[in-house]
Amino acid sequence: MYTDSFNTQLVRKNTGAIKYDRIKTDFGTENILPMWVADMDIPVPPFIMEAIQTRCQHPILGYTLIPERWYQSILNWLAQRYQWEVQKQEIGFLPGIVSGIALAIQCFSKPGDRILIQSPVYPPFRYLPKANGRELVENSLVYRNNQFEIDFEDFEEKAASGCRMFILCSPHNPGGRVWSKEALERMLAICAAHDICVVSDEIHADLTLPGHQHHPAAMVETSDCALITLMAPSKTFNIPGLNSSFYVIQNESVRTQFDRFLQNLSLNHGNLFAYEATVAAYEQGAVWLEELTRYLQTNIDYVVAFLKAHIPQITCSIPQASFLIWLDCRNLGMNQKELETFFIHEAGLGLNTGTSFGPEGYGFMRLNIGCPIETLQLAMSQLKSAIKQVKTDQ
Repeated sequence: MYTDSFNTQLVRKNTGAIKYDRIKTDFGTENILPMWVADMDIPVPPFIMEAIQTRCQHPILGYTLIPERWYQSILNWLAQRYQWEVQKQEIGFLPGIVSGIALAIQCFSKPGDRILIQSPVYPPFRYLPKANGRELVENSLVYRNNQFEIDFEDFEEKAASGCRMFILCSPHNPGGRVWSKEALERMLAICAAHDICVVSDEIHADLTLPGHQHHPAAMVETSDCALITLMAPSKTFNIPGLNSSFYVIQNESVRTQFDRFLQNLSLNHGNLFAYEATVAAYEQGAVWLEELTRYLQTNIDYVVAFLKAHIPQITCSIPQASFLIWLDCRNLGMNQKELETFFIHEAGLGLNTGTSFGPEGYGFMRLNIGCPIETLQLAMSQLKSAIKQVKTDQ
């Protein structure tokens, strides 16, 4: 029904897209396929575009209340997708997940406090605590058999070192790991024992791939730790430009504190197009999303098979969620700068460098496969040719 649209080649240059219009600044050349920023080169679902266009038919775009349907669409989505029963008063609007993390840091910690993260991880997890004058504490994930695992002994030791907050990435970015219920229970229990506030970024949850199950942290909580869940339709339905996110806080005292904090900053409301898009996405998006995740799985399978057959020097984690693949390039024998130069100038590909996610990313690159299969085939062909040329030169 929708799959044909996923194969559509779209021109995004000169639309203000960071992924395309900033490549000269970030990569030093425009002669690359940009496969870095985590949005998809796949059209927004037609029902979302129709909802926005319908609203635009009214000639006034005035101050807007949060519609009841916005709340109800979220409540229904969480119940249907995760069997998570949430009340209206337990959710609220946020202008973005990164903004939500920054606001939680400011609300639930103070300058000098220690904040725990698991590295390698999405770069804002690293720079937001530092930018807000907090001390960063890192629990390094273990990369074993092409998959990330948690070093729980180190996690508990770091948690017990005076940390006031833990920022959880679930599912994990860049590894695409869907944490098990048992792993989540263990982390939350440790945090509760040390009175640590948990901020759970679950923006990739809806993009959990076939055969895997995302567990919202709030549903596996076995203790009364302070827990803020951050979610959004933005990655799922490719609408990050609308800045539409939300939080779920079921602990009343924690929620009251955060609600008041947002109100005092006048950040407890959004824009009407964010509301319209969210309602359309969650009321009409289940079938589209099912087709998308199947398509993304096909793209992932293609990359895994291609690397195995043609570029065995590069292996990868097989994502359990999202459209991002963590490439292990260490067998190429290049340092990180050489690796970046190779991908840009030899392969003609713009990827995220592994070390931007933390020092554990040395020798790795992150590839965005949220694109038409034709684009992915071209990217793999360019990479294969570049590897062949390197071997020839040697």
